[in-house]
Amino acid sequence: MILIVIVLATLAAGIGSVWVAAWLMRAGLGRAQGQGVGPQHLLSLAAGALLATAFMHLLPEAFESPIDPQALFATLLVGLVFFFLLDKAELWHHGHEHAPDAPGHAHGHPHSHAHPHGVHVHGVHAHGEQGASRMGGWTVLTGDSVHCFGDGVLIASAFVADLRLGLVAALSVLVHEVPHHMGDLVVLQQSNANRNVALVKVSLAGAVTALGGVLGYFLIERLDFALPYFLVVASSSFVYVALADLIPQLQKRLTARQTLHQVLWLFAGMVLVTVVGQLAHHH
Repeated sequence: MILIVIVLATLAAGIGSVWVAAWLMRAGLGRAQGQGVGPQHLLSLAAGALLATAFMHLLPEAFESPIDPQALFATLLVGLVFFFLLDKAELWHHGHEHAPDAPGHAHGHPHSHAHPHGVHVHGVHAHGEQGASRMGGWTVLTGDSVHCFGDGVLIASAFVADLRLGLVAALSVLVHEVPHHMGDLVVLQQSNANRNVALVKVSLAGAVTALGGVLGYFLIERLDFALPYFLVVASSSFVYVALADLIPQLQKRLTARQTLHQVLWLFAGMVLVTVVGQLAHHH
Protein backbone atom coordinates (compact mmCIF):
# COMPACT_ATOMS: atom_id res chain seq x y z
CA MET A 1 0.00 0.00 0.00
CA ILE A 2 2.75 2.46 0.94
CA LEU A 3 4.52 1.70 -2.37
CA ILE A 4 1.39 2.67 -4.32
CA VAL A 5 1.14 5.91 -2.35
CA ILE A 6 4.81 6.65 -3.08
CA VAL A 7 4.31 6.08 -6.81
CA LEU A 8 1.24 8.33 -6.92
CA ALA A 9 2.92 11.05 -4.84
CA THR A 10 6.13 11.03 -6.88
CA LEU A 11 4.19 11.17 -10.15
CA ALA A 12 2.14 14.07 -8.79
CA ALA A 13 5.29 15.91 -7.72
CA GLY A 14 7.35 15.10 -10.82
CA ILE A 15 4.80 15.42 -13.63
CA GLY A 16 2.32 17.64 -11.80
CA SER A 17 4.94 20.34 -11.31
CA VAL A 18 5.63 20.31 -15.07
CA TRP A 19 1.96 20.75 -15.94
CA VAL A 20 1.52 23.51 -13.37
CA ALA A 21 4.57 25.26 -14.85
CA ALA A 22 3.17 24.93 -18.38
CA TRP A 23 -0.23 26.24 -17.27
CA LEU A 24 1.33 29.25 -15.55
CA MET A 25 3.41 30.04 -18.65
CA ARG A 26 0.37 29.86 -20.91
CA ALA A 27 -1.47 32.10 -18.46
CA GLY A 28 1.23 34.69 -19.11
CA LEU A 29 3.17 34.44 -15.85
CA GLY A 30 6.19 36.74 -15.90
CA ARG A 31 5.12 38.78 -18.92
CA ALA A 32 3.42 41.49 -16.91
CA GLN A 33 5.81 42.17 -14.07
CA GLY A 34 4.20 43.56 -10.96
CA GLN A 35 0.75 42.23 -11.85
CA GLY A 36 -0.68 39.17 -10.18
CA VAL A 37 1.49 36.21 -9.23
CA GLY A 38 5.03 36.42 -10.61
CA PRO A 39 8.16 34.24 -10.60
CA GLN A 40 9.50 36.04 -7.53
CA HIS A 41 6.37 35.03 -5.64
CA LEU A 42 6.79 31.40 -6.69
CA LEU A 43 10.44 31.39 -5.65
CA SER A 44 9.50 32.83 -2.25
CA LEU A 45 6.74 30.25 -1.83
CA ALA A 46 9.11 27.42 -2.75
CA ALA A 47 11.85 28.63 -0.39
CA GLY A 48 9.40 28.85 2.50
CA ALA A 49 8.01 25.38 1.79
CA LEU A 50 11.46 23.78 1.62
CA LEU A 51 12.74 25.42 4.81
CA ALA A 52 9.58 24.54 6.75
CA THR A 53 9.67 20.95 5.52
CA ALA A 54 13.31 20.54 6.58
CA PHE A 55 13.21 22.28 9.96
CA MET A 56 9.63 21.59 11.07
CA HIS A 57 9.09 18.05 9.77
CA LEU A 58 12.07 16.03 8.49
CA LEU A 59 14.71 17.01 11.05
CA PRO A 60 12.43 16.63 14.13
CA GLU A 61 11.45 13.16 12.89
CA ALA A 62 15.09 12.18 12.41
CA PHE A 63 16.13 13.45 15.86
CA GLU A 64 13.40 11.37 17.53
CA SER A 65 15.49 8.29 16.73
CA PRO A 66 17.94 6.85 19.27
CA ILE A 67 20.88 7.84 17.05
CA ASP A 68 23.40 10.24 18.62
CA PRO A 69 22.37 13.82 17.67
CA GLN A 70 26.00 14.68 16.98
CA ALA A 71 26.08 12.00 14.26
CA LEU A 72 22.93 13.43 12.70
CA PHE A 73 24.31 16.99 12.81
CA ALA A 74 27.49 15.69 11.16
CA THR A 75 25.35 14.10 8.45
CA LEU A 76 23.56 17.41 7.94
CA LEU A 77 26.89 19.21 7.58
CA VAL A 78 28.28 16.61 5.16
CA GLY A 79 25.07 16.81 3.13
CA LEU A 80 25.30 20.60 2.80
CA VAL A 81 28.95 20.40 1.73
CA PHE A 82 28.13 17.60 -0.73
CA PHE A 83 25.45 19.64 -2.48
CA PHE A 84 27.79 22.64 -2.51
CA LEU A 85 30.46 20.56 -4.26
CA LEU A 86 27.83 19.18 -6.66
CA ASP A 87 26.90 22.75 -7.54
CA LYS A 88 30.58 23.57 -8.07
CA ALA A 89 31.03 20.55 -10.33
CA GLU A 90 28.02 21.58 -12.41
CA LEU A 91 29.32 25.14 -12.67
CA TRP A 92 32.72 23.84 -13.78
CA HIS A 93 31.09 21.51 -16.32
CA HIS A 94 29.07 24.28 -17.92
CA GLY A 95 32.02 26.64 -17.82
CA HIS A 96 33.80 24.23 -20.19
CA GLU A 97 30.70 23.33 -22.16
CA HIS A 98 29.70 26.88 -23.13
CA ALA A 99 31.84 29.54 -24.76
CA PRO A 100 32.99 32.33 -22.39
CA ASP A 101 30.92 34.89 -24.27
CA ALA A 102 27.75 32.80 -24.20
CA PRO A 103 24.77 34.61 -22.65
CA GLY A 104 24.59 34.06 -18.92
CA HIS A 105 27.94 32.34 -18.72
CA ALA A 106 29.52 34.72 -16.26
CA HIS A 107 26.66 35.02 -13.84
CA GLY A 108 24.64 31.81 -14.27
CA HIS A 109 23.78 29.86 -11.15
CA PRO A 110 23.14 26.15 -11.68
CA HIS A 111 20.62 24.43 -9.54
CA SER A 112 21.85 21.77 -7.16
CA HIS A 113 21.46 18.02 -7.73
CA ALA A 114 23.05 18.40 -11.18
CA HIS A 115 20.14 20.50 -12.36
CA PRO A 116 21.77 22.85 -14.91
CA HIS A 117 20.32 26.30 -15.32
CA GLY A 118 21.94 29.49 -16.44
CA VAL A 119 20.52 32.93 -17.14
CA HIS A 120 17.10 34.10 -15.99
CA VAL A 121 14.08 34.29 -18.24
CA HIS A 122 11.28 36.32 -16.64
CA GLY A 123 12.90 35.63 -13.29
CA VAL A 124 13.17 31.88 -13.89
CA HIS A 125 16.37 29.93 -14.64
CA ALA A 126 17.10 28.99 -18.23
CA HIS A 127 20.07 28.16 -20.41
CA GLY A 128 21.59 30.56 -22.88
CA GLU A 129 19.97 30.34 -26.30
CA GLN A 130 23.18 29.23 -28.03
CA GLY A 131 23.59 26.29 -25.68
CA ALA A 132 19.94 25.33 -26.07
CA SER A 133 20.03 25.23 -29.86
CA ARG A 134 23.37 23.40 -29.94
CA MET A 135 22.47 20.73 -27.44
CA GLY A 136 18.79 20.54 -28.35
CA GLY A 137 17.85 20.79 -24.68
CA TRP A 138 19.18 17.32 -23.89
CA THR A 139 21.57 18.67 -21.28
CA VAL A 140 18.60 20.13 -19.43
CA LEU A 141 16.61 16.89 -19.71
CA THR A 142 19.55 14.82 -18.44
CA GLY A 143 20.07 17.10 -15.47
CA ASP A 144 16.32 17.17 -14.85
CA SER A 145 16.13 13.37 -14.83
CA VAL A 146 18.98 13.02 -12.33
CA HIS A 147 17.44 15.71 -10.16
CA CYS A 148 13.98 14.11 -10.28
CA PHE A 149 15.41 10.69 -9.45
CA GLY A 150 16.99 12.15 -6.33
CA ASP A 151 13.71 13.85 -5.41
CA GLY A 152 11.96 10.50 -5.70
CA VAL A 153 14.38 8.86 -3.26
CA LEU A 154 13.93 11.71 -0.78
CA ILE A 155 10.13 11.50 -1.02
CA ALA A 156 10.24 7.72 -0.52
CA SER A 157 12.40 8.07 2.60
CA ALA A 158 9.88 10.54 4.03
CA PHE A 159 6.94 8.22 3.31
CA VAL A 160 8.68 5.23 4.88
CA ALA A 161 9.19 7.27 8.06
CA ASP A 162 5.65 8.65 8.21
CA LEU A 163 2.76 9.22 5.80
CA ARG A 164 2.46 12.84 6.92
CA LEU A 165 6.15 13.48 6.23
CA GLY A 166 5.81 11.95 2.79
CA LEU A 167 2.90 14.16 1.81
CA VAL A 168 4.69 17.28 3.06
CA ALA A 169 7.90 16.33 1.22
CA ALA A 170 6.02 15.61 -2.01
CA LEU A 171 4.22 18.95 -1.79
CA SER A 172 7.49 20.80 -1.18
CA VAL A 173 9.13 19.12 -4.16
CA LEU A 174 6.15 20.01 -6.36
CA VAL A 175 6.20 23.66 -5.28
CA HIS A 176 9.93 24.19 -5.70
CA GLU A 177 10.07 22.37 -9.05
CA VAL A 178 7.49 24.63 -10.71
CA PRO A 179 9.78 27.65 -11.35
CA HIS A 180 12.62 25.39 -12.50
CA HIS A 181 10.41 23.47 -14.92
CA MET A 182 9.32 26.81 -16.34
CA GLY A 183 12.97 27.43 -17.19
CA ASP A 184 13.27 23.96 -18.73
CA LEU A 185 10.24 24.56 -20.94
CA VAL A 186 11.68 27.89 -22.08
CA VAL A 187 14.93 26.15 -23.06
CA LEU A 188 13.23 23.41 -25.06
CA GLN A 189 10.86 25.83 -26.78
CA GLN A 190 13.89 27.73 -28.06
CA SER A 191 15.02 24.65 -29.99
CA ASN A 192 11.51 23.46 -30.92
CA ALA A 193 8.59 25.82 -31.47
CA ASN A 194 6.09 23.04 -30.69
CA ARG A 195 5.05 23.58 -27.05
CA ASN A 196 3.55 20.10 -26.78
CA VAL A 197 6.86 18.43 -27.66
CA ALA A 198 8.64 20.41 -24.97
CA LEU A 199 5.90 19.56 -22.46
CA VAL A 200 6.13 15.83 -23.22
CA LYS A 201 9.94 15.79 -22.90
CA VAL A 202 9.98 17.60 -19.56
CA SER A 203 7.08 15.45 -18.31
CA LEU A 204 9.05 12.29 -19.13
CA ALA A 205 11.99 13.67 -17.15
CA GLY A 206 9.58 14.44 -14.30
CA ALA A 207 8.29 10.87 -14.41
CA VAL A 208 11.76 9.68 -13.35
CA THR A 209 10.73 10.90 -9.88
CA ALA A 210 8.53 7.80 -9.62
CA LEU A 211 11.48 5.56 -10.54
CA GLY A 212 13.53 7.15 -7.77
CA GLY A 213 10.61 6.66 -5.40
CA VAL A 214 10.27 2.92 -6.16
CA LEU A 215 13.99 2.19 -5.94
CA GLY A 216 14.25 4.38 -2.85
CA TYR A 217 11.45 2.44 -1.19
CA PHE A 218 13.18 -0.93 -1.63
CA LEU A 219 16.56 0.52 -0.69
CA ILE A 220 15.29 2.12 2.50
CA GLU A 221 13.36 -1.04 3.43
CA ARG A 222 16.65 -2.94 3.43
CA LEU A 223 18.42 -0.16 5.31
CA ASP A 224 15.73 0.61 7.85
CA PHE A 225 18.32 1.43 10.53
CA ALA A 226 19.66 4.24 8.32
CA LEU A 227 16.27 5.94 7.83
CA PRO A 228 17.11 8.90 10.14
CA TYR A 229 20.21 9.54 8.05
CA PHE A 230 18.11 9.54 4.87
CA LEU A 231 15.80 12.11 6.44
CA VAL A 232 18.74 14.32 7.42
CA VAL A 233 20.18 14.10 3.90
CA ALA A 234 16.77 15.07 2.52
CA SER A 235 16.76 18.02 4.90
CA SER A 236 20.23 19.13 3.81
CA SER A 237 19.05 18.98 0.20
CA PHE A 238 16.01 21.14 0.90
CA VAL A 239 17.98 23.63 3.01
CA TYR A 240 20.72 23.97 0.41
CA VAL A 241 18.31 24.51 -2.47
CA ALA A 242 16.40 27.13 -0.49
CA LEU A 243 19.42 29.06 0.82
CA ALA A 244 21.88 28.68 -2.06
CA ASP A 245 19.56 28.67 -5.08
CA LEU A 246 16.17 30.22 -4.39
CA ILE A 247 16.75 32.94 -1.79
CA PRO A 248 19.74 34.52 -3.63
CA GLN A 249 17.38 35.14 -6.55
CA LEU A 250 15.15 37.09 -4.17
CA GLN A 251 17.94 39.37 -2.97
CA LYS A 252 17.22 42.25 -5.30
CA ARG A 253 16.67 45.94 -4.75
CA LEU A 254 12.88 46.16 -4.53
CA THR A 255 10.27 48.60 -3.32
CA ALA A 256 8.90 48.22 0.19
CA ARG A 257 5.69 46.78 -1.22
CA GLN A 258 7.50 44.21 -3.37
CA THR A 259 9.67 43.21 -0.42
CA LEU A 260 6.58 42.76 1.73
CA HIS A 261 5.05 40.54 -0.95
CA GLN A 262 8.22 38.41 -1.01
CA VAL A 263 8.12 37.96 2.76
CA LEU A 264 4.41 37.15 2.74
CA TRP A 265 4.85 34.51 0.04
CA LEU A 266 7.81 33.07 1.97
CA PHE A 267 5.59 32.68 5.05
CA ALA A 268 2.79 31.34 2.85
CA GLY A 269 5.07 28.47 1.82
CA MET A 270 5.78 27.71 5.46
CA VAL A 271 2.10 27.84 6.37
CA LEU A 272 1.19 25.65 3.39
CA VAL A 273 3.37 22.71 4.41
CA THR A 274 2.41 23.14 8.07
CA VAL A 275 -1.31 22.97 7.25
CA VAL A 276 -0.83 19.96 4.97
CA GLY A 277 1.18 18.24 7.70
CA GLN A 278 -1.49 18.90 10.30
CA LEU A 279 -4.29 17.68 8.04
CA ALA A 280 -2.38 14.50 7.17
CA HIS A 281 -1.64 13.93 10.86
CA HIS A 282 -5.33 14.21 11.83
CA HIS A 283 -6.41 11.83 9.07
